[in-house]
Amino acid sequence: MFKPSREQARQLFFDTWRKYHQQEVLSGIEAIALEVILQHQEYQGLLDNPDQYLDKDFLPEMGDTNPFLHMSMHVAIKEQLSINQPIGICKRFARLLEKTGSEHDTAHQVMECLAEMIWQAQRYQSAPNATIYFECLDKRFR
Repeated sequence: MFKPSREQARQLFFDTWRKYHQQEVLSGIEAIALEVILQHQEYQGLLDNPDQYLDKDFLPEMGDTNPFLHMSMHVAIKEQLSINQPIGICKRFARLLEKTGSEHDTAHQVMECLAEMIWQAQRYQSAPNATIYFECLDKRFR
C-alpha cells in the first residue's frame, strides 16, 4: 500500500492543478484528483500557491479545515469505489446516494464514517476495521 508523506500528498494536488492549466496529460490518480479539485472551487486558489501552502499547518483547534485532507479523503473514497474495497462499499454508497440524491453529499457522509474508522484505528493502534466503517454507514440508512 502506498503511504505518501504529507508533502507528497499535497504535491499531487499542486502538480495536478498545474498540469490541468498547462493542458498536460494526467496520470490516473491525477485525473481522480482533478475531478475532486474541480468539485471544490473553494480550494483552487490555494493550489495556485504551493510555496505558501505546501508546509502550512491547518489546525482544527484554530478553526481550520485542512483542504488537502478533505480532498485526499475524496480521492480515497473514489479509489475504494473503483475496486469495491472494502467489499460492500459500492452497495452502501449506492444506497446512500439514493437517499441523498447527490454524489458529492454522499461522499461527504461516507467521509465522516471513513474518518471515524481511521480515528478508531489510530486511537487503539490497530488496523482500520471495515466493520466500524460499515456500521457507521449503515446507521445513516435508518
